[in-house]
Amino acid sequence: MLLSFRVANHRSIRQEQQLNLHPVYDDDRPPGTGWEAVPVAGVFGANASGKTNLLDALEYMARMVVSSHRDAEPDGGILRHPFLLDDDAKGEPSWYVADLLLDEVRYTYGFAVDDDRVIEEWLDSYPMNKKRELFSREGDSVKPGASQDTRELGLVESITEPNVLFLSLAARSRQRDFRPVYDWFARRLQFRRTNEARMPYRLSAMRALEDADRHPEIMDLLRAADLGIEGCGMERVVLDEENLRRQYGGRRIPSRLLRELEDEGPREGVRPWVGHRGRNGVVQMDLHDESAGTQALLEQAPRFLAVLRRGGTFVVDEIDASLHSLLTARLIKLFQNPETNPHRAQLLFTTHDPSLLGRRDGDDILKRDQVWFVEKGEFGETSLYSLTDFKPRKDENRERRYLGGSYGGIPFIDESFTEALLRRGGGTGQEAETQRQAQVQAAQSRD
Repeated sequence: MLLSFRVANHRSIRQEQQLNLHPVYDDDRPPGTGWEAVPVAGVFGANASGKTNLLDALEYMARMVVSSHRDAEPDGGILRHPFLLDDDAKGEPSWYVADLLLDEVRYTYGFAVDDDRVIEEWLDSYPMNKKRELFSREGDSVKPGASQDTRELGLVESITEPNVLFLSLAARSRQRDFRPVYDWFARRLQFRRTNEARMPYRLSAMRALEDADRHPEIMDLLRAADLGIEGCGMERVVLDEENLRRQYGGRRIPSRLLRELEDEGPREGVRPWVGHRGRNGVVQMDLHDESAGTQALLEQAPRFLAVLRRGGTFVVDEIDASLHSLLTARLIKLFQNPETNPHRAQLLFTTHDPSLLGRRDGDDILKRDQVWFVEKGEFGETSLYSLTDFKPRKDENRERRYLGGSYGGIPFIDESFTEALLRRGGGTGQEAETQRQAQVQAAQSRD
């Protein structure tokens, strides 16, 4: 479980910013949970404000932990992404720090790097809430904690290059204290990037249909999405040319499959289908006949549900890129409920969708301490801040206040831009303002 994440000098993040996931309001917690961190956190902000860069920083940290020993060339330096709009930042280190709760023990791990080497690195644990230093590093010098095998870690130190993280290699030693943190970055922290949301869904959607029998919650989610779906699955079919053309839905059939068909003749394969309510009963439709939204849900739902089953932290950039807000709200609700989230899984996402600040079925989609905003300053630096900084009332209409600009984190179009568009006859500025006013009115109507 991620308790907090701090980063400095990474892409548009100049000064240290902290995403603190500790709960703030006890009356927003589901009764009897005692979760040490919020299960959901949504980051809102205008385009190019730095939302993605915050998630990119966490992914960069994970990539360094898992593969710095494989990726680094001797004397090859470190690939990093410092803030580019300040000449001083290029010569300063980039910092990454994560506070974790793993098997009821808190850990703090962090490192600082420049273009050439690891400047600092450290790992502390807090069994029984007492600090225990596991190791600390300054440059090439590593100091093992009092509880560690000095000889064993000395061997690890001797093979650690200046541009490689000590944790990446120490986790492979016989010292078990390092494995929980390494394993969290390697296995329990997962990312869905923006470009993945726009990729073709076919293969992953087919896997979802294959898993539908073993994981009935996939079907439950499809039914709850009110897509008119009554069933789904796979059936065995003879893969002749006609069935291949049906499966590929008018798209070009790979020449390899056509050659195999010509050389070996028809063979047995599978046909994915989705059953819809019809006037005369359930009608089985081919997967390629489904809407992009249905295919997106089939592609994404198994990943959300897998995290809920196993635990871990799922990081999603632009969660609303391919899912309707009602579906997104339902997926969020699964993480909020201890019955559907027994392993304290977490969902961290960015979004442009202000409706997620509203309510569904009488409950807040996001609690007050689960909402974060990013803004860019005059010189391009990203600032991250929490809704809790505004001390919001539990019953206030947060969607309306956000659209009205009370919290910041929304795009600002000055009058000169609007007037320039109007002079050119486009009317785009007025249309944008009209659309914003319509969103505010819609939020007011939901109050």
